[in-house]
Amino acid sequence: MFWGISPAVDLYEEYVKAFKIKDEPLPEEQVGACGDGASPSGSLNILICGAADPRHIIKTLAKRYTYKTRPKLNIYVLDGCAEIAARSMLLLGVALEPPESFSLVYKAHLFMDIYGNSLMRPSTHHYVAAKGRTLLKMVTDEEELQRLAPMLSLEGLKYKERDGLEMSFSFWQPQPWHKYNIANYWEQRSRALLGNRYDHRNGAFDWDLSMTLKSREGQQICSQEYRYWRESGVAFVFPEYEQCKPNKTFAAGLVRNGRTYLHRGYVGDIQTGPFCGFGLRSSEERMHNSVHGDNDYRATDVTERNLLELFHELQTQTVYEHDSTRSRRYGSVQLLMTPLLTHNECDAEGQASYDRPWIEVPDVTVHFVSPMEMVQLKQGAARWTNTFDIAFVAYNYFSFLSKEFFQSLHPRALFLLETKLMTVERKDNVQSYETKAKELMKEAGLKGVINYQAINGKHMLLKYKRTESTDPDEDEGDDAEAEAESGSNNEPEEVHEMQLTELV
Repeated sequence: MFWGISPAVDLYEEYVKAFKIKDEPLPEEQVGACGDGASPSGSLNILICGAADPRHIIKTLAKRYTYKTRPKLNIYVLDGCAEIAARSMLLLGVALEPPESFSLVYKAHLFMDIYGNSLMRPSTHHYVAAKGRTLLKMVTDEEELQRLAPMLSLEGLKYKERDGLEMSFSFWQPQPWHKYNIANYWEQRSRALLGNRYDHRNGAFDWDLSMTLKSREGQQICSQEYRYWRESGVAFVFPEYEQCKPNKTFAAGLVRNGRTYLHRGYVGDIQTGPFCGFGLRSSEERMHNSVHGDNDYRATDVTERNLLELFHELQTQTVYEHDSTRSRRYGSVQLLMTPLLTHNECDAEGQASYDRPWIEVPDVTVHFVSPMEMVQLKQGAARWTNTFDIAFVAYNYFSFLSKEFFQSLHPRALFLLETKLMTVERKDNVQSYETKAKELMKEAGLKGVINYQAINGKHMLLKYKRTESTDPDEDEGDDAEAEAESGSNNEPEEVHEMQLTELV
């Protein structure tokens, strides 16, 4: 729920590859022209539904400088509740924090701390509180929003959802009555999941990793980091850091109760982990080396390296060259972890302010839209007809897909759907989901970007395209260059419409 279980992808790159579009400079008379979305020379509308984090946005923006043709991007973000939208704004703000605020390495570790750790470092705790105050000003003052982050648009949110953002940013502030004992919530969830097996939970953790995730493209996840995350909720660990502050961005279902807040504790993923978004693959093959099943580098180290690359490219618009001495080979090292000490609050006086304008990304607008728009999309609302050139849908939103939903796609569009591959569900459930998804795509007249008929193929993302020719008998797989990226989440498949705003 709080992170995706599919790797970050450059959505524009996927679009170019799917339709074999040549990346050539535009003639002068077409520069700045606004197209209809049918080609990269104009503007592209992108729908990101249920991603739970801004990983696709970050990678798409970071790689934007590599193209000669750069269409205007309108990115529509639809998530299940205001707390996830608030968290996505925070993480996007970290990625686009100007270089004057802190170093590249500090930014990567700050992002990792917020993204995947139930308990954070005190410095991260201070940042979340300070940034929360800035974000609160942005959502309540249009002039402040335009000054700091003109790329954001909140016009698609209803007043109730804006109130939800305000409650989230206020709850992040270090007040004695803003308590969030996530250590207890995590243990309660684990006990409820494992039942009688809780006393032997290390064996259950090893089974889920070794017998399931590692056979499903999760080879980079090391047993030590996975077990520690399953036990404590802390995924990304470095020996010099100590996590002790509760990560309030994991709070969901916030309701004001006087000066305190009611919430639902922790309702996110406790089985797969936040390693899939940035930690499964890297452009440096040496980071995937392993000896007798022991990796040289953890998924944590791969995540750090990938974030350094993306943040460097966002800041400098130049190719990143990784310093190999920066990554530490902790894959097979048994780190001695100190007991976690939880401190709920701290004095807010003397905290730094983070209110500098975000890094500028020209011709990009990120629209946050109401969760209830998913119902409208399912019903084929006329205002969304032929709108989106690229659409990404998380697997737990599959029940909202219908033949009417695909009317929102442009006649030339790319559709990406997460699968259940990186969950710990039974293999037959994963295959059954894929079969249903492929049948739906066929009924809707979409064509596979690659050949999905291969035996024992493992796909974290299903990639289909809608073209002017919608002949269902047309052969699939005319673009074998595309890679199966990643995807899935650890939430129930059947989600009722009203649960978009009332998370379970």
